[in-house]
Parts: sequence; structure tokens; C-alpha cells
Amino acid sequence: MRYIVEDCGVVVLSAGASSRMGRPKQLMKFNNKSLLQNTIGAALQTGIRPVIVVVGAHNDLVEKEISNTGIQVVRNLEWKEGMASSLRVGLAAAKKNNPDLDGIIFMVCDQPFVNSALISSLLNAQRETGKPLVACSYGDRLGTPALFHKSLFGELVQLKGDIGARAIIKKHEDLASVIKFPAGIIDIDTPEDWEALQNEKMKT
Repeated sequence: MRYIVEDCGVVVLSAGASSRMGRPKQLMKFNNKSLLQNTIGAALQTGIRPVIVVVGAHNDLVEKEISNTGIQVVRNLEWKEGMASSLRVGLAAAKKNNPDLDGIIFMVCDQPFVNSALISSLLNAQRETGKPLVACSYGDRLGTPALFHKSLFGELVQLKGDIGARAIIKKHEDLASVIKFPAGIIDIDTPEDWEALQNEKMKT
């Protein structure tokens, strides 16, 4: 079966408490922009709409970082549950914004090397292959950013707890089109991750 995404949205997941980092990692600066600003900028530059940003922990601080027009901010009041709650909130907001939505791209805000070309390539790959799922590959796994056709929305909203979209990606790897994103393996969860990123930047 061939699936076609005509009306796609983007959900940026930015509701976590950054407990392992010890401060809101969304707001940490890399290349003169916060990680959140970089992620939002990449989404906006694609022209894909709506762009939804899900906030939760530190919502007041995080919302101050979002000045872009074209962004819809939604608060996840159940953020302590974990990633699944933000997926549900973000998807619901995107569908409310566009009832004809038939695809969604989920992004996280701690992948510093994400860019608009990568995001656009997800949608292009979906339309070329007709696959219901397009995911990025890095290391030995598939993950975000990732695009889901509406046929998978039901499974996404059934997720519970601290389980993200990767669970659905892993379940349906045989249905996925894959975009290579080697730098996607770099994400920022701990002070050590941040220090390693700074050291890598100094080498380039």
C-alpha cells in the first residue's frame, strides 16, 4: 500500500525537566543560538505548517525563548509522565490546527546539528517512497527527527510513560524509509555531553 502525506505538521518536543543536565538544556547556547531556537528555526525554514512547540517543565523560561511568529506553543500539564504525554499533546494540537493533517514530524530540541534540509528530506522521502514512516539513522538505531503518516497516529496516542516515538519506529522498521543523519547521534542529556560538544566545536 502506498501512503501519501499532503498536509504535514511539525511538533517540537521541549517539555522535559533536563534532570540529568541540571538546568534547562533547551536554553543552552550553541553557535550563538539556544538549542531550542536552532530546532525551531530548522522547522520554520522548511515552510511546513503548523509548527507546534510542546513545553512543560520550566515552561515560563522556555516560552520566553520563543519569539518566532508562526509558532504555536502548547503546554503539557502532564509532562512528569514522560515523553509519551508530549507526543499526545503535540499531535492533538497539530490536528486541531489542521483537521486535514495526514502526517506529522516529531523533533527533539537536543540534537544540535538538525537543520531545515534534513527536515525537508523526510517529507520528500515520504512522497517518493509512499512509506508510512520516515526516520533518521545514526549509530546503530533509527530515531528522530521522524515523520509518521496518519495511519500510525492511533499507535502514537496509545503510548504511555517515558516512551517516545522511537518505540513506534522500532516496531515498524520494516515500513520505514531511512534518512542518514550521522550527527543525530549527538544529543545533549548530561554536562558531559555538553562538554564533549564544546570540545568537538573547538576542533572544527
